[in-house]
Amino acid sequence: MFTIGDFAQYGRVSARMLRHYDAIGLLRPARTDPVSGYRFYEAAQLARLNRIIALKDLGFSLQQVGAILAEEVSVPELRGMLRLRQAELEAARTAADARLAQVEARLRTIESEGRMSADDVVVKRTGTVLLAELSGTAASYGPEDIGPVITPLYAELCRLLETAGVTPAGPGLAYYEDVPELSEGSGRPAEGSDGRDAVIVHAGMVITEEALAKAGATVGDTSGRPGAPAATGLGFDVVTLPGLDSAATVVHRGPMSRILPTAQNLAHWIDANGYRSAGYARELYLECPPDQEKWVTEIQEPVVRA
Repeated sequence: MFTIGDFAQYGRVSARMLRHYDAIGLLRPARTDPVSGYRFYEAAQLARLNRIIALKDLGFSLQQVGAILAEEVSVPELRGMLRLRQAELEAARTAADARLAQVEARLRTIESEGRMSADDVVVKRTGTVLLAELSGTAASYGPEDIGPVITPLYAELCRLLETAGVTPAGPGLAYYEDVPELSEGSGRPAEGSDGRDAVIVHAGMVITEEALAKAGATVGDTSGRPGAPAATGLGFDVVTLPGLDSAATVVHRGPMSRILPTAQNLAHWIDANGYRSAGYARELYLECPPDQEKWVTEIQEPVVRA
């Protein structure tokens, strides 16, 4: 048998906690000395202690823990409960990390206000490209909503391209569109609709007709019309994306989670130089090594004269 101090040490809990568990009937000592009142425990009781602590970590009250243990929860059932809680905690940690990244981005935005040089922005025409792409819907245009959508899209697109034997001919290019929200009986967006902030995310890779033909794809419309399908049967969409007649471009360095300062500085430049935005900016991923701090992305925002 073990003294309460030794048992507490083996169980990685405090003696005070063990006394409380005894008081409420959750974990009684194997023996209590009738004269001194000293508590003694057996090694076999560590199993019950482990279950108590595990269930507490799942968020159950001690009263609920007692009721669960009274039903003799099996090891597989307890393991399943712990796995579920583990997944919930990991999701919460991921969400917290994302929020911290956005706080950092806002701070960088505040710190960098007014620092962009006119030499950093280039207004130019972009060319038409043939894209292999996958699409999804994000709740908003904010980085915190775009990231969780576009990252798995690119992972799946790269897998499908490799499976099809289609080698990209250029960098990744992402572009965005509003989600069509039509009022009943009209062709206009539904004002005030719940999904009005949602955007369609297009994750694309530049390819060639030759690469498609080599993979045995059926090449179709390559006219350059917006969204015109160019091939089928590969598990991903192939579209001809028209170029932009006039795009204000700037290079962003670092992860896309910190794009906000670059995007807002570009907005200041556009406003100060007699332009206005003509749609969502495109993102041309020039360099994407494993270390996201070394990413190089060209932001291409369509503009017209104000």
